[in-house]
Amino acid sequence: MNSGLSPTAFAADASNQTVQASFEPHSSDGVAGESAAPRYLNRELGILAFNERVFAMAEDPGMPLLERLRYLCIVSSNLDEFFEVRVAWLQQEEWDHPDAKLPDGTGVKPTLALIAERARALVIRQYQLYNTVLLPALEAEGIDVLQRREQWSETQLAWLHDYFKREMEPVLTPIGLDPAHPFPQVLNKSLNFIVELDGEDAFGRDMSVAIVQAPRVLPRVIQVPPEIAGVPHGFITLAAILGRFVDELFPGMQVRSCSEFRVTRNSELFVDEEEIKDLRAALQGELLDRHFGSAVRLEVSASCPGPMGQFLMRQFELDEIDLYSVEGPVNLVRLSQIPDLVDRPDLKFAPFTPGVASAERTDMFAAIAAGDILLHHPYQSFQPVLEFARAAATDPAVVAIKQTIYRTGTQSALMETLIQAARNGKAVTVVVELMARFDEEANINWAARLEEVGAHVVYGIVGHKTHAKMLMVVRREDGRLRPYVHLATGNYHPRTARLYTDFGLFTADATICRDVHEVFRQLTGPGKTTQLAALLQSPFTLHQHIVDAIRRESEHARAGKRAHIMAKMNALLEPGVIDALYDASRSGVQVDLIVRGVCALRPGVPGLSENIRVRSIVGRFLEHHRVFCFHNDGRDDVYLSSADWMGRNFFGRVEVCFPVNDAQIKARVIDEGLRVYRDDTEGAWCMRADGEYDPPLAPRGSGVSAQRTLLERLAQSAGR
Repeated sequence: MNSGLSPTAFAADASNQTVQASFEPHSSDGVAGESAAPRYLNRELGILAFNERVFAMAEDPGMPLLERLRYLCIVSSNLDEFFEVRVAWLQQEEWDHPDAKLPDGTGVKPTLALIAERARALVIRQYQLYNTVLLPALEAEGIDVLQRREQWSETQLAWLHDYFKREMEPVLTPIGLDPAHPFPQVLNKSLNFIVELDGEDAFGRDMSVAIVQAPRVLPRVIQVPPEIAGVPHGFITLAAILGRFVDELFPGMQVRSCSEFRVTRNSELFVDEEEIKDLRAALQGELLDRHFGSAVRLEVSASCPGPMGQFLMRQFELDEIDLYSVEGPVNLVRLSQIPDLVDRPDLKFAPFTPGVASAERTDMFAAIAAGDILLHHPYQSFQPVLEFARAAATDPAVVAIKQTIYRTGTQSALMETLIQAARNGKAVTVVVELMARFDEEANINWAARLEEVGAHVVYGIVGHKTHAKMLMVVRREDGRLRPYVHLATGNYHPRTARLYTDFGLFTADATICRDVHEVFRQLTGPGKTTQLAALLQSPFTLHQHIVDAIRRESEHARAGKRAHIMAKMNALLEPGVIDALYDASRSGVQVDLIVRGVCALRPGVPGLSENIRVRSIVGRFLEHHRVFCFHNDGRDDVYLSSADWMGRNFFGRVEVCFPVNDAQIKARVIDEGLRVYRDDTEGAWCMRADGEYDPPLAPRGSGVSAQRTLLERLAQSAGR
């Protein structure tokens, strides 16, 4: 089976970086080498740099062709979310606090200008690659996107016209603009057309501009039968069809131009958590307004006449800096359907079957009781997690199940299992995070279904998203209650478990289980926080423990002992941790960081961070696990977590970070989660002090690839 990334799956974590408040950058302490530049790199430019690394996958001729197209679409999806969240926040900051400074010392307005320059350059490269490289390469493989009207045959034209009359025209509503027909509401990221007209209509009205909105029920990419397309796999965009036959929507009038456009809106949900009485009801109301937030970006086809573009900018209250003119479809994300519709395994990643852990072949509870079990997804199957929940739902000895849910999808076997467990009389408690961005609606629906069958549903702590990944089962054994726990770095989402790299740990360790029970107690009921014995928790102990662990390495280094920190995460932004790492570097600690996305730390600065190396891995799978290892004078303290080293994770969320105690599992985590990535030469981009990245040292297939190594080691089959 193919396990290539989808844009929606990849984007769910790729650029979703939220800031809680702006703050002044820390002042330099005068150390040599750092005076010429701020201590922290620009966050927004770091996110765009990550998307440039993803785009490099689309550029790579060594990648399977359909996967190159998929990565091109992923970049567009990531940029959508970047504008919806980060740019929207900055634009609001510019309005509310025009003199505010970001952590790197740059003002908000200059940052927006830098974003526009870099994002526009990336978009131009996207469309150049699409038009001049990918489309011809696809056509050579018998996969044709019929976008050049002048090349349509009479047979194709007749088929497309019939499709337009039969499937499109009945649901299209052209709106001519005049005092009785104001500019219509335009949904976030929806496909629309602005039509420039000449002539009078049946009522004698001289309408020069009309808007045609493409309803979301219409497919954006249409498969054309092979006998019509003339190739095995033919496709055409809805926009191309409408552009060709748009004049039929305006009989008796002349169409001077017809241009696609799309507006991106602020998609943040605002809920006054101090005033609301019912979070779910409040969110349901806010979700209706998400489609109509303030406009932040306008995309138009390159053929759009200047006056029409200016007209649209006025309608959406945008400036020239917010306008993106593109040489092709205004929404490349829609083309991600093509790899899924084309049955060409030779043009995709080689299929693989996830490895089967020993726990999957035996009684789950007996296996966990015998010792901790580590799962490494997607190389190893997610099935044991599902089996754990299913066993709990049907086992007469199980009395209670407790779980946190952040993202799980609209269809989830795991959630259905929890519903069945409640029907079977188990005491089911689910902490559903309703504020998981872009998953709010799915989570609201799951919460309602769980409540219908009698499960206890809570929404965590107001003001703190519950991001911890915990599943606890309580079983009666030999007259006493015994807990079993699953902790993870990633979501309980079976589909993304095939796309994201994550660790999951099953354990019956009494200390860890007591801590997990205590965290659930905090989430469901009031009471003072008690000291956890094994777990580190945000917003209470995680940040201080990480800083203390870094400082301990500094002390070891100053004492002449070997000192080493290895850490892997999605983002590194929190100033306190960055400053502690700078101090560790100056003390002689060797620091190896694998940071997939944005990193505000400057590595390799003389006198500040010359002992710090930062690399970013971009590959077939989305790197998602968070792994922290502190040498600690030979003890190798290893932790897994749901938390990145960001302010929001340390202070604005409920997170857990759990130790890896079993010696064999610890060795696996260090090897599979850290060293193999540190040694990667094919997918690793090495960060420079200026925030830019040097590309991988070895061409694809000729060096060391962490993901390929893990596939070969852990999956059942990774080739054809």
